[in-house]
Amino acid sequence: MAIVGLIGGTGLGQALAAEVKGKAHDVETPFGKPSGAITRGTWEGVEIAFLPRHGPQHTFSPSCVPYRANIYALKSLGVTHIIASGATGSLREEVRPRDLVIPDQVIDRTFRRSPTYFDEPGIAAHVEFHQPFCSNLRKGLLDCCGAVETTVHDGGTYVCMEGPAFSTVAESRMHRSWGGDLIGMTCMPEAKLAREAEMCYALVSLPTDYDCWRPHDPSVDQRALLAEIIHNVEESTAQCVKLIRAALRNVAGKTLPPCSCHTALDLAVWTRRDALTPAVTDRYGVLLKRFLGTPRR
Repeated sequence: MAIVGLIGGTGLGQALAAEVKGKAHDVETPFGKPSGAITRGTWEGVEIAFLPRHGPQHTFSPSCVPYRANIYALKSLGVTHIIASGATGSLREEVRPRDLVIPDQVIDRTFRRSPTYFDEPGIAAHVEFHQPFCSNLRKGLLDCCGAVETTVHDGGTYVCMEGPAFSTVAESRMHRSWGGDLIGMTCMPEAKLAREAEMCYALVSLPTDYDCWRPHDPSVDQRALLAEIIHNVEESTAQCVKLIRAALRNVAGKTLPPCSCHTALDLAVWTRRDALTPAVTDRYGVLLKRFLGTPRR
């Protein structure tokens, strides 16, 4: 049976903290402490583990989120699938604020974050990442579009910038020219780390505004614009909760089909198993447990 990790971003983190009840787990990892305690419980008939990406008081900016510790901690608690959320700006006229988007591609523009688990001598691993989001988990979310009162877009390219400042107009236009549909700050390296940890990962993006490529009404002051964005976050969050609830109800009590995400390391690890030292296997712990327990072929 699946254990679903829920990573709540801006807006949804607070909403899920109010919705999800269970036992709080403080987890230590080889990669430091996660953003906060992880709540394990049952929601809509499914075992879940909830983690607020930015911490319980929203104290971690996107560049400072301990992404490696977060994913490792969820893995250590038995999580098999991750549904994450994140507020974004829209780079397309047709993707309106308060819509929801289930992206299928990503462009990584981050540069201050540890992008991989496999960054030290002792093991070389190269996961396939041409499809950065799990197609099965994306389908599970898209199958539940009828549960929400907003448009849910199937696919889109998420441009992940470093932040924490927002884009210049020139940057926003460039992102559009690259084929970007959404601009955000938290999808990477989260999605890549989930693949390295052999977990299915899908993202629900919450567009809050049109970024800065689309001129704002000059008669509306900055405070009014911010108030509108906050209201859009609240509206999108409510719809996102409904979508996740429906997706969980849809799989409650069911055994999910096998997915290639869960065996991502089989073709990724290039180092011979007999060359992996105890120090390496101890460092990676649960990340390598299934791989090392699989008979050689």
